[in-house]
Amino acid sequence: MKQLDLKVLKTMRTRGHHPVAEKSAMTISKSGENGYLWFGIGLAGAAFDGKHRKQWLAASLLGPLAIGLNFLVKLVVRRPRPELEGLPPLGGAPSSLSFPSAHATASFAAATAMSRIRPEMKLALFGAAAVMAVSRPYLGMHYPSDIAAGAVLGIGLGAVAGNVLEGLEEDPDAPYDF
Repeated sequence: MKQLDLKVLKTMRTRGHHPVAEKSAMTISKSGENGYLWFGIGLAGAAFDGKHRKQWLAASLLGPLAIGLNFLVKLVVRRPRPELEGLPPLGGAPSSLSFPSAHATASFAAATAMSRIRPEMKLALFGAAAVMAVSRPYLGMHYPSDIAAGAVLGIGLGAVAGNVLEGLEEDPDAPYDF
């Protein structure tokens, strides 16, 4: 498994690289720092979907909360970030720990929970989560297995959070703006 992980990482670091693609991946990755993208999506949902405002506001906190939980797992596992000779990472990270990917955890947690609020947005939410996650090994910040583990952890967190969100009352008098 370790050999396959390294082989896929090397492929992602050496194929499909162009300055525009790299800049795009860096921008996407930066938007995922601390769950900011998902916090923003949750706030936008609260602003535009009055019937589910409480759910969106609660969901907006899931990305940042998932980052915190993810860091606890990183402290237990203590896997260092990848180092490929001649292929330095194309970005910085708040810690030297790699497993699991916090970007993947936060993204899949938020996508899972938010798609319970608005199932019709499931494809877009999971698409955004996948793009966020793939940007990390592309930039050399994570092994692919870090991404897979983060996605699994995130989906689990999102499912639990989704159950909690469904328990929040909708506002029947609020306008449906979506």
